[in-house]
Formats: sequence, structure tokens, C-alpha cells
Amino acid sequence: MDTQQQQQQQSFIQGAKVLMVGAGGIGCELLKTLALSGFQDIHIIDMDTIEVSNLNRQFLFRRSHVGQSKSKVARDAVLRFRPHINIRSYHANVKNPEFDVDFFKQFDVVLNGLDNLDARRHVNRLCLAADVPLVESGTTGFLGQVTVHVKGKTECYECQTKPAPKTYPVCTITSTPTKFVHCIVWAKDLLFAKLFGDKNQDNDLNVRANNAASSSKETEDVFERAEDEDIDQYGRKIYDHVFGYNIEAALSNEETWKNRTRPRPIYSKEVLPESLSQQNGTTQNCSATDDDSTVSAMPLLGLKNPQELWGLTQNSLVFIEALKLFFAKRKKEIGHLTFDKDDQLAVEFVTAAANIRAESFGIPLHSLFEAKGIAGNIVHAVATTNAIVAGLIVIEAIKVLKKDADKYRMTYCLEHPSRKMLLMPVEPFEPNPACYVCSKTPLVLEINTQKSKLRDLVDKIVTAKLGMNLPLIMHGASLLYEVGDDLDDIMVANYNANLEKSLSELPSPVINGSILTVEDLQQELSCKINVKHREEFDEEKEPEGMVLSGWTQSPATNGESASTSNNENEKAVDVTESSSGPEMASKKRRLSETQPENDKKETENVESDDDEIMEIENPVMVSKKKKRVE
Repeated sequence: MDTQQQQQQQSFIQGAKVLMVGAGGIGCELLKTLALSGFQDIHIIDMDTIEVSNLNRQFLFRRSHVGQSKSKVARDAVLRFRPHINIRSYHANVKNPEFDVDFFKQFDVVLNGLDNLDARRHVNRLCLAADVPLVESGTTGFLGQVTVHVKGKTECYECQTKPAPKTYPVCTITSTPTKFVHCIVWAKDLLFAKLFGDKNQDNDLNVRANNAASSSKETEDVFERAEDEDIDQYGRKIYDHVFGYNIEAALSNEETWKNRTRPRPIYSKEVLPESLSQQNGTTQNCSATDDDSTVSAMPLLGLKNPQELWGLTQNSLVFIEALKLFFAKRKKEIGHLTFDKDDQLAVEFVTAAANIRAESFGIPLHSLFEAKGIAGNIVHAVATTNAIVAGLIVIEAIKVLKKDADKYRMTYCLEHPSRKMLLMPVEPFEPNPACYVCSKTPLVLEINTQKSKLRDLVDKIVTAKLGMNLPLIMHGASLLYEVGDDLDDIMVANYNANLEKSLSELPSPVINGSILTVEDLQQELSCKINVKHREEFDEEKEPEGMVLSGWTQSPATNGESASTSNNENEKAVDVTESSSGPEMASKKRRLSETQPENDKKETENVESDDDEIMEIENPVMVSKKKKRVE
């Protein structure tokens, strides 16, 4: 690059207005790289606060920052070494109404470092509506990828099927669990590790609220048991701390619960008898010669069936009894224990703790048998991968600013070299003509219009599958349902009444052949749904009682079966076939040429404890179907 080209590139960089969404693992690296690359005007949105578990890779944060806003602390940290640039932080949810299409229009490029599929889809739609280029990213362990999405030139983020992610951000696990697996990870990697693992290992269970008045009277040494401390009282103290005081501390952050269901603090006195000796058996009933892996709390409590669903009281009793057994029978191991799914007592403790936490957050409980199956390995975050991906994001952002479309690349960061490459750049695809988001292709909904209510359609389809936040549903000229702050009481009452009516009983009946228009005014997204009445559904295969077609790709029509995964990385990742079959890959085209029709796509869903989650294509298949860039 000659001097003139360098000056031209620098002018693009210095004149750009950039929006970053996410200030976590990738976000910290990205903000630093943007600042050091010469960007002068950067805006950051992130609703999360800093956790202890972030500190090993989110290098802009320190222990003293725990509990503070990620976006604000990241801004302050970078301004210390780049004081003359403009960085504006927003401690807020990117889905808040103030971040609308007009807000996005002011930026030259949007850079994502998000931790969930729903927010990514939301940003993708706003970028399409605002006609602003989007650079997406994700990391999982040593794997990573960066993709470029430009309206009308490349596929949008939703052009291809995104399997339900099996990765779980740390902030979700520690603060806002919504699934039972989040509770399992919390119980296994935080609570079990804190009680029975390395006592010097910091984790988020000890974090107190900033407001001392909302904190418990417990100290930072709450997990330490005094030599003369009664084991029952110690167990209750731990119980009250993690399920009671810590939940109350979390509730003090009003912003977190603005659009979430608030959890319920649970204290031992509410669910346990005053004296646990009233319960069946004691730890003395357990022989001291028992093998460590077979010591169990269940027989002492009269629990025999691992597939039985325990209630809150039973889980609480198992929690206390298992803790007592660890101290009574396995005391020498405490301090260096790690969770093992073949360790019966460890599984019982983790199951009980996860279920109590699930009860607090309104999540369905699971049996010990189910919990043991869920407790699998988690791929840990790698700071170096985040740094590499952040650098790739900035490279693509510069190309976007220069409008150098021929040089756009989707780049994959590999764990093991493929053809002597750890970074595999490939050309992006054209927009998918079957995408309902960017190509306006109608959807087809098979549903029993006489039995299914409008509420079912809203909850299971419009919200869950289409990802709309403020939906509006119309049938012809009739407005059936709407969400918004500007609705009067009569309108709200009418829409609520409609929710409880079957589709065929609505003021404008929805029957076989009806066409619904579904819009989200905030996302400026509109799509058509063709309704097809269907009497019966297979309860096992179609538990929702309805089937939506078109929001993923159509089934394969070329007679090929979906490709199977290679086994090379099965231990590190959870590999799934693409739900859309091989047609999805065969119909995609590079910007420069058409792909062979027999190409196939595989995706890997990778479990991780990192802040960024991703859907990563199998790089071996990528190299076969896309032209590599040497």
C-alpha cells in the first residue's frame, strides 16, 4: 500500500462512526483494537455488569470493577491511553426502544460481539432496515469466525438456519438463568467448585451488592467452615447465602429485571425443618468404608428412584445431606475436588443445588437422571481467540468503510491447521432468496385453527421463532393483536381478549387459506404467513401443535440425504446436522460464481462458557464448497 492509499484509508477510519454491540470477551479486544487503529468515534452498547469470572480474559476490567457496567468501565479504560478520541457508552439492552432504526442510521458500520441469538437477530434486522453494514463474530474455545453482512450484496445473518445455541454466556449462568442447563453449570462450575475445590479460587458467589444495606451480614469468608461450627448450621448458612442473600443482591439491580421475571429468594427456614435430625437416617448410617464414588445421600432420605422428580423440600434436604456427607466421609478430599459425573454424591449435590436455583428463577425442575445427562463438559474461553477475532473484525470493517466489496471475507479461526492454515478466509454468499427477513418470502403455518388460540401463535411462533419484540398481527384490514406503550386501556383489553380466542373465533376469523401479516415496528420487519388448517399433530415429533415452514430452509428436493458429521472434533464440540438439509448449501452462491449443486453444509454447535456464542461451519466442508483465498 503506497502513501496515498494509506492516507486515504486513514481518512476512512478517522471519519467513521462505529457502533459496537457487546463489551465482553470480544468487545474488550475490539474496543482496544479500534482505538489503536485510529478510529475516533466509537459507541458501545452493553447491558451487563462485570463478573469475577470475566477477569481472566476481559483485560480492560479489574477486581475493583466487579458489579460495574461493562461498557462504561471499558470506555474509561481505553480513554486512559487514547484520551482524545470520542467513546460513548450505553449501559442498556440493545433491544430497548431508544435503539431504533433512526439510531442505527447514524453509524457507518455495526460490529457485533453478542452472547445470544435473539439479540443478534434483532441487530441484524435493524441493520437491514437502516441499510448499515454489519460485521458479526463469535468464539468458542480455539474456534472463531467473522462474517460480513451488507444489504443486497451478501446474505444477512438470518439467511441460513441458526440452530438453537448450546453455548451459555457466563453472565447468564451467574445472573439471569433461563434454562435448567444454566443452573447445572452454576451448581457444577461455581458452587461445587467453591465448596469442595480450590478455596483460593475467586468466583462470583462471593460478590456482594454495591449497596451494603442490601447485602447479607455474611463476610467474604462465608464458605469457610470454622472448626467448631455445627455442620447443620454451616449447611444452612451456605443455603441462605447462595439461594437467599445473593438473589436479593441481584434483585437490587433494577435495570437487569426491567424486561425479565424477577427471581424469588429462598431461605432454609422456609423449606427445612428446624432440626434435620427429624429426617430419616443420619450420616452415621453411611459406612466409613464405603467407596468414595458410591457414598450417597439418597438412601438416608428414603429416595430410591433417580428418575423421580424431587420437590423443593426434597432437593433442599439432599443439598444439606450431601454437603454433610462430603465433610463427614470425604473431608480429606475437600479443597481439591472437581466434579465427576460418575461421583454419585457430587451428582446428587449438583442436581439439588441446580433444582433449588431453578425453583428460584421459575425454571422447571429435573430429576437426578436428567441432570446427570445434562452435566457435560464445557469448552472454556481462550483470550487469544478473542484477540484474533477482534483483529479480523477491524480488518473487515475497514473494507466495508472503503466499500471494497470484492475483498469482503468470512474468516474462520481453526483449532488445528487445515491445508497449513489456521485462518481460513472464504468469500461471502449472496442473499438467500428464500430468507423471510431480507427477501420477504412468505411463511407457511400448519395449525389447527379451531383449537389453537391466538396466544399460541404469538408465543410459539411470532415471539419464539420469528424473534419479534413488539409484534403487530393483521388479517386483511383487521388488526388482531398489537404490543406498544401508546395503546389505550380499551385496545389493550380487546387484544388480551383476542389472545384467549381460537383463531377461527377471532373478529376476523383465521381459517385455512388465510394470510396473516406480522410486523415488528421497532425492527421495521414485516412478513406474510399463509395459514393451512391441519387437524392432528404428532405429539412426540410436533409437540407445539403447529409447524412453521419457511423460517428455515425447505427440505432437500435433490434426493440427497443430509451429510453426516466427521468425528474429528466430537470430544470438543457437539456436532449437529443442519436442520435444513443439503439444499441450503447447494442453493447458496458466492458473490463471484455459482456453487456446485451437490455442495453440502455442516454446522457445529459448540458448548462454551465464553461471553460470545457462535454457529460455526465445519471448516473441512467450507474448504470443499467455497473458493479459498490464498
